[in-house]
Amino acid sequence: MNDFPQRIADMLESVATRIRNTTVDRAAGWAMWTAVGIVLAMMGFVLVVFFLIALFRAVAELVGSATIAYAIFGGLFLLLGAFLWSKRIAKEES
Repeated sequence: MNDFPQRIADMLESVATRIRNTTVDRAAGWAMWTAVGIVLAMMGFVLVVFFLIALFRAVAELVGSATIAYAIFGGLFLLLGAFLWSKRIAKEES
């Protein structure tokens, strides 16, 4: 009978640890991976922007004029947009 308070304390501690493992630790893991994902997405976005700037400058140097480079990139984006527009799923009219 002397170890009854010790057993109750151990049982409460094990219940609290189990609850913490299923709630707080999982939420902390999800929060960490969400933050890592956001940072990686922003780094990827910056990488794409810098790549497009470098590509534009290289094309402008090759053709000798920034105006022609704008026309080339505008035409490429126009063709890409037209292709994506043709592949869209149209809404059915009710």
